[in-house]
Amino acid sequence: MKKFYPLDVLAVRRMNMAGRAKIGIEHPYFEVIDRAEERAAAAGHRYVNFAHYDYLGLIGHPEIQAATHEALDRYGTGVLASRLVGGERSFHGIFERNVADFLGQGFSMALVSGYLTNVTLLNHLLGQNDLLIMDEYSHSSILTGASSSRAPKLFFNHNDLGHLEELLKEHRDKHRNCLIAIEGIYSMDGDIPDLPGILELKERYGAWLLIDEAYSFGVLGKTGRGICEHYGTDPKRVDIVIGTLSKAMVSCGGFIAAHEAVIEWLRFTLPGFMYSVGLSPIIAAAANTALGIIRREPERVERLHAVGRHFLERAAAAGLSTGDSIGFGVIPILFETPEQTLAAGAMLKASDIYAPPIVQLGVPKNAPRIRFFLSAKHRFEDIDRTIDLIAANIEKGQRPA
Repeated sequence: MKKFYPLDVLAVRRMNMAGRAKIGIEHPYFEVIDRAEERAAAAGHRYVNFAHYDYLGLIGHPEIQAATHEALDRYGTGVLASRLVGGERSFHGIFERNVADFLGQGFSMALVSGYLTNVTLLNHLLGQNDLLIMDEYSHSSILTGASSSRAPKLFFNHNDLGHLEELLKEHRDKHRNCLIAIEGIYSMDGDIPDLPGILELKERYGAWLLIDEAYSFGVLGKTGRGICEHYGTDPKRVDIVIGTLSKAMVSCGGFIAAHEAVIEWLRFTLPGFMYSVGLSPIIAAAANTALGIIRREPERVERLHAVGRHFLERAAAAGLSTGDSIGFGVIPILFETPEQTLAAGAMLKASDIYAPPIVQLGVPKNAPRIRFFLSAKHRFEDIDRTIDLIAANIEKGQRPA
């Protein structure tokens, strides 16, 4: 009998076999970063990482390090129970109020996993008489949360407001409630939705709007407050904001921000919050201190934007395709074939530049790419060298150097 493997496992195996057979490289994943950094340093090279989420260059910041040590000494390593039944610590409420204030929302609640946040919330919000409409490029966490919901589900073409309106016009009146789910920045393409247009539609058709700001928190807007700041839109018009602590706040976990009454209801009913342990002191201290630095030093956001503009300009000059990315935090370089993508990733890795290829995992088979996460810490010369290497590698026939 033929063995069954999950789709992602099969895709990885196909990719690995193709990579070994056609270009003779090992798969590029699960890189041991500290050892790679040590090897580069021993060789006198600068190790450049484009695979991490440290948008604002805060990892290792002395204030964050000090705050986590202090939290460890004062509270220990964890809170040991669900906050609902085990009680919470003062730092939980302080951090959650700070997040809500930064975003211009009523209140927020923190969860121990960013992925879990969408999974538990979408299943919880909607029933069989409701409707969920999602952008077709929605993150896996949204898709997983949606799949476990009893609500009917529809997808609109990526960033296509005309199609979204068609779906609302045809289906909205047939359902009690309707939730539209979009992202602030789309994780694989680095593009953004037309928020003003979506808000107009959601208000006209009496729907709710959920925005996943995992990739746009700390990135979009002059001070990093997200897509509402980017467009100059009142954040109170957005019903629910989802975010992560693992990117701009260099920590781990997720949050939900909404009207205070909504958050209070979720605190007593949301399974992923009620039945999960509370955020640990160390994690909360790191995230809260990072948030304070983001508020105090908006020039970090300005620097990130400058890095993104430089990347887009250099890639365009080299004839490389970056798709629809606006250059804020996430920029893909698109290739024609998986083999080209794998070869380019291997070449960069051999040059102490870590930017793993994405082939059939999270993207269509005909859209392989290397996705670059940018940081305020990245140097223009690192970007220049990276672009030059990719361009030269393509000219040589997409083979590793």
